[in-house]
Amino acid sequence: MSEDSMNRAPLFLLYLNVLIIASCGLVYELLAGTLASYLLGDSVTQFSLVIGIYLSALGAGAWISRFVDERLARCFIEVELAVALIGGMSAPVLFLAFSSVGAFRAVLYGIVFAIGTLVGLELPLLMRLLKEHLDFEDLVSRVLAFDYLGALFASLLFPMFCVPRLGLVRTSLLCGLLNAAVGLWGTYLLRPLLSSRGLSGLRGRACLVIGLLIVGIIKADSLTSLAEERVLGEPIVYAESTPYQRIVLTRNARGFQLHLNGHLQFNSVDEHRYHEALVHPALSAVKSPRRVLVLGGGDGLAVREILRYPSVESVTLVDLDPGMTSLADRFPPLAELSRSSLKDRRVTIINQDAFLWVGRETDISRNTLASGSDAAGEPDASAFPLNNKFDTAIIDFPDPGTFSVGKLYSTRFYRMLREHLTADAVISVQCTSPLVAPQSYWCIVKTLESVGFHVRPYHAPVPSFGEWGFALASAAPLPEKLSLSPELIGPSRFLTNTILNSMFDLSPDLARVDAEVNQLNNQVLVHYYDQEWGAVK
Repeated sequence: MSEDSMNRAPLFLLYLNVLIIASCGLVYELLAGTLASYLLGDSVTQFSLVIGIYLSALGAGAWISRFVDERLARCFIEVELAVALIGGMSAPVLFLAFSSVGAFRAVLYGIVFAIGTLVGLELPLLMRLLKEHLDFEDLVSRVLAFDYLGALFASLLFPMFCVPRLGLVRTSLLCGLLNAAVGLWGTYLLRPLLSSRGLSGLRGRACLVIGLLIVGIIKADSLTSLAEERVLGEPIVYAESTPYQRIVLTRNARGFQLHLNGHLQFNSVDEHRYHEALVHPALSAVKSPRRVLVLGGGDGLAVREILRYPSVESVTLVDLDPGMTSLADRFPPLAELSRSSLKDRRVTIINQDAFLWVGRETDISRNTLASGSDAAGEPDASAFPLNNKFDTAIIDFPDPGTFSVGKLYSTRFYRMLREHLTADAVISVQCTSPLVAPQSYWCIVKTLESVGFHVRPYHAPVPSFGEWGFALASAAPLPEKLSLSPELIGPSRFLTNTILNSMFDLSPDLARVDAEVNQLNNQVLVHYYDQEWGAVK
């Protein structure tokens, strides 16, 4: 190889390899944080730990590089192949470790530290290989520029393409394949710097790693299903990754189950208990409910119960994920279970973050009132008529295991929500288990009370979840005794008038405990939830 080609080859490798190293390294980090938040909850804590361990490992790798004095090119390629194998297999291995929280933590942090160390070792080795061909200033500026560019590229590609299109496992394996391809390519680009001795073996190992990763990509669905079935305990009949979550449906001899990010959302065998308990106390407390707001509940099961009331004229459902609200189109058993409720002409579906939607609609209503003033400067009530507000709201969010969900249980959210409700509107909120997580439960109740709601806590037994908690709230005093509407279409499978009122009797082991109010700036609810449910995992 001529001197000119030797000069060009490392420069070309610099631009491409630094970009790939930075991109793949950040993707491995994002994968680890995402999988950790799936299983362990509290995404802020998990991403903070993963980022901290990864960055410290980069430093450890950079420090170790000073002890590599000979055979720099071979060492660089070996490290590249190690990153390819460990990083590429990280997601499948972490999925398989899901069945044990203790093992998962050890594997997670071990993989993150190993990848960080190897990536931290790579860049100094590459810079030392190229220092003979570039001025120091050019070398440092170009390496750092492409390193940061690669990080930006990965941060955009991961949520917009990799997760929704490839899934976590294929993303991991594909990045590993890129690292391995660069390693194999390096045996040719850096050939003048490599000894002939052992070169064939080095290329053979590169080809072996590439082959393993290609097989992994082909078998990615099987690997994912195997890992998820180990965790969920039932055969998977449907699975997809959306930009917002992992949707998995399992089935056993008795029915099917929906899991979001590894957490059970309902079991078709007993979901009627949960949804009847969530919906009917609120609608029974409202005389002739007409306009109902549903926040969350994209499976359509709460809407199914709401549509049993002949007086209901419209239902507005706000759910972040269009993949969830359209799931019944792709999974017919869910359409049957929900009675195709989301196809009803009275139902309007809005796919948006509920916090943003409630806040935006609040601003619109205020602006409408402000612009609708009469000549005397008084607000024109017709500009935002009362019948545009909701007389019932059903809040069916997931449990507050992350800060992104915890904000939906905050004082700020409930204050914004009040502006969309009529003066005597009633809301019901699912509030996690008062038996397993009493501080979490009573934190939600206290938060509702702190913004001026009258609150009646209640509970219902749901075999798939255990003793489950709810709260009925209204700006007006709530009735002491409720009765199911005589106009309710069809028989209820769980509720009777006696059971309905008995749900508001709390046994001593469900009694109120001290808890703080959940505010947007502290999100104490997420910490309560993580501590209480973490103790039973």
